[in-house]
Amino acid sequence: MVASAGGHWQQLMLLREAFDGRDVHYATTLRGLALQSGATPAHLIPDCNRNAPIATLLATFHIALLLVRLRPRMIVTTGALPGLIAIAVGRRLGARTVWIDSIANAEEMSLAGMKARTHADLWLSQWPQVARDTGADYAGSVL
Repeated sequence: MVASAGGHWQQLMLLREAFDGRDVHYATTLRGLALQSGATPAHLIPDCNRNAPIATLLATFHIALLLVRLRPRMIVTTGALPGLIAIAVGRRLGARTVWIDSIANAEEMSLAGMKARTHADLWLSQWPQVARDTGADYAGSVL
């Protein structure tokens, strides 16, 4: 399970119970956040955004190494760019991938969410009208 710090991470943590009893690894971008949330085992990945291409390349490298080492069967993310990178790389490694766009995107799918469409086996919006407008699936919201 992968998410940037902040709201993305909070929403991911609301999904945690659904994976009880599974071998789950967590990855986020803020040191200590996973420990604070009681999410273990956890991995720190570099944060990045579309305005920082070098940071994005470094994050892609770190995330790819982590995924090659862990070889997850499934990757679930609530965003943002590090989550997109994780599902893009993970799918090429054979993982099933799930993108859940942030609840904050009530009017339209996020840019990362739009990019995730081609990398996600399951592409979800938490808003029915956004799902309808974009072709995403809607299965409720985490809040």
